[in-house]
Amino acid sequence: MFAPRDPDEYLLDTERRVIRVRRHWATLVWDLFEATGLLVGLVMVSYLVPQGAGGLVQNILWYAGLIILIRFAYQVLDWYVERVVVTDKRFLITSGIFTTNVAMMPITKVTDLTFARTMMGRILGYGTLVVESAGQIQALNRIEYVPNPTEVEDAISALVFGDKKGQQQDRFSMLKARRAAVGKRKAAKL
Repeated sequence: MFAPRDPDEYLLDTERRVIRVRRHWATLVWDLFEATGLLVGLVMVSYLVPQGAGGLVQNILWYAGLIILIRFAYQVLDWYVERVVVTDKRFLITSGIFTTNVAMMPITKVTDLTFARTMMGRILGYGTLVVESAGQIQALNRIEYVPNPTEVEDAISALVFGDKKGQQQDRFSMLKARRAAVGKRKAAKL
């Protein structure tokens, strides 16, 4: 009842799922540092409060620590349920624990695809995809923390701009045929 829907439930029967990924875990690093810093600060303040006069203050500090932990658990759960799905017809991002949000954009509207990786993204294995469309900025303009970004970008490029592998295979077969023809001519001259 309260569980978020599976992103595949939003797909049509005629759609073929190409990619289904969760954002990279690095998106949680800042939240982890923030929660850890706040908890360490609360523990330090609780040790500074005098023992005799601080019963109420101690309780307030520990409840504040509990709220920080619950907030971090919510952020992890929100990251866990969010999915980026690319089908042969559209992009989808589903997110939300209590209220499910589904952002989508048809593949046919994509006019440009930009791929960027920071130094930290290269080390940890994530990148950013900027999907541009004709007209206005769409809901899926910038997709950050995409895991295995080169594979994802190759798959999306193949969908949006044509079959890269088929074109490359044709090109390589033409090169092989040309080399074979040149080799036969050289052999005939000898």
